[in-house]
Order: sequence, then structure tokens, then C-alpha cells
Amino acid sequence: MNLLPTTTSTDVQEQQPQLAVLPIGSFEQHGKYLPLITDTAIACVIAQEIATAYPVHLLPPITVSCSHEHAAFPGTVSISARTLYAVIDDIRASLARSGIHKLVIVNGHGGNYVLSNVVQEANVDGPAVSLFPLGPDWDRARDYGGLVSDRHADMHAGEIETSILLHAAPELIRDGYKGADHNSGPRPFLLVQGMTAYTQTGVVGCPSLATAVKGKAVLESLRSSFSGHLDALARVD
Repeated sequence: MNLLPTTTSTDVQEQQPQLAVLPIGSFEQHGKYLPLITDTAIACVIAQEIATAYPVHLLPPITVSCSHEHAAFPGTVSISARTLYAVIDDIRASLARSGIHKLVIVNGHGGNYVLSNVVQEANVDGPAVSLFPLGPDWDRARDYGGLVSDRHADMHAGEIETSILLHAAPELIRDGYKGADHNSGPRPFLLVQGMTAYTQTGVVGCPSLATAVKGKAVLESLRSSFSGHLDALARVD
């Protein structure tokens, strides 16, 4: 699996894309069977699906983000929300100088709450940035893929993430996911106490339910849902 785009400057010149796609992942624990780059890999897989179907400028991923709730687990590395905001702002400015004024952020990590504010502020003067996938996009993908779990129960290293990687990058998955299911129940103080208050293994979900077939269907649904984000960005009131 190649996580990086391989387009050349000449490719971009010929395509003249009007919209860029920026994958944002994380470097955080995903149990004993998924790598620290799981969120980055999934964001890249989704972004690559988009790039195969739509005329976009695919950017390389941001690989470290806001994973502070996972800090107690070895290997996790985070940056501050203000740093992530600043990096995206710089990328947008650079894209604008080259004539690309629309951006879709493909977020692979649910803890990147600041991205909603990035998008909210960017669109004050008109549609310019969208965040993908949103909750409804994920819900449609779950239904289309026939997933058993819901978004709350399947929070981390569970059915959907494992399914996507089983389809797109099975070489990243180690043994152990079939016996790693964990139901954390409600997580009211996740942001206060972190993940260790709700899981000893780092897993919240049912990876045993994962299949490559489900992962393929999830990606197909997300690819289709992306068109709605293009329409929203193209809207002129």
C-alpha cells in the first residue's frame, strides 16, 4: 500500500484541479493488531478512492494530530489543536497561491475536534472547505456495508476500521483481532480521563465482525457520498 500520491507537477498542470483533498490521520494506539498509523492509512485510502472518481488534487497526509486521549498507551504521539489548525491554514494559503481555493479535509481520527472549527471559520465568506466523512456519511457507509455495530459501540480499532484495512491494506493487520472485542458502554468522561478509563487493551468495538467485503462496500459508499460535498462547495447563494 502506498500512502503517498505519486502525481507529478506535469500531471497537475494538465489536470488543473480546482479542489484539493487533504487526508489527516494520527499516530496513536489501535490495540495489538492494528498499527499506530491506522487512522492515517484509512484517511489515505478514503482520499485515494475519491481521487480515482473525481478531478481533485490529492495531497500527502498529515500523520500526527490530536490523540491526547490515547496518551497513556505506548507509541502515541500528538500535536496541539492550535498546531494542527496552523498547518491546515498554511496549506490552504499555499494552495490558494497556486489557484486552488477549495479544500476537502478527509479526517481519519475522531479526536480531531478542532477540524470542525477550521471548516466553520473557513466558510464565513462562502463555501471553501468541507470535512469528510461526516456522521451521516459514515452511517450510510455502515448500512451499505452491512456492518453490525453502530458508531458509538464501534469507536476504535473495531469493525469498520479493521474491515477497511482488511480490504485495502491487509498487510498492516496482525493476528489477534478476532478475539479482541470490547464493549466499553457509555464514555461520559473520555476527554477527562482518557481511553484507559474505558478500555485496557485500547480497543472499543468488535473487530471480530470485520471482513474485507464490508470494507470494500464502506469505501464504495463513501466514494458516492463525496459528491454531496462537491455540490456544497460549488454552491453560490
